[in-house]
Amino acid sequence: MLLDISFLDDATRPRAPKLENLTPQQRAPGQHLKLIHDHLRENVKVLRTMIDDVMAGEKTAEEVEAEAEALTMVSNYRQFGNLCGQHCQTVHMHHSIEDAHIFPALSEKGEAWKKVTDRLQAEHEIVHNLLVKLIAALNALVREPNAANFASATEINDALERVLLSHLGYEEDEIGDALGYFQIGV
Repeated sequence: MLLDISFLDDATRPRAPKLENLTPQQRAPGQHLKLIHDHLRENVKVLRTMIDDVMAGEKTAEEVEAEAEALTMVSNYRQFGNLCGQHCQTVHMHHSIEDAHIFPALSEKGEAWKKVTDRLQAEHEIVHNLLVKLIAALNALVREPNAANFASATEINDALERVLLSHLGYEEDEIGDALGYFQIGV
């Protein structure tokens, strides 16, 4: 159900105009955006590894919990909430900043840019909806740790992972260079 996400077909995604002869300074904001996205990708990877370990029977839920507690990023996140909750909050905050500041500035640069930013905002809505579903599924799993709740949380995380990773790459490819070219801050 959740994994049948047809909008990830690149043929349905608008393409931005190609910008030629960019200087290193003009490429820098796009590279900065990629660094931010790489942080999100690392969180996805950590969560995926933990889920895979439990599913493969290599670790119990208790062992994964202990392993998660030992992660540096978990101790950093502890002041703000749990690992999954913090990951959801980070993604939401990042997308909110883009929606409120970066996309409006870029959409003013022409119809092609508006089509791309409209699509990116639509993808943000899908990511947000998946984050809300994941939080609900994780809360259910905490309340009742059973196989059905684990399967539900895993299915939603799989969909979120697929959507988010595809979205991040699309965003970098389509607007990364434009940020510096049009001097739009990241």
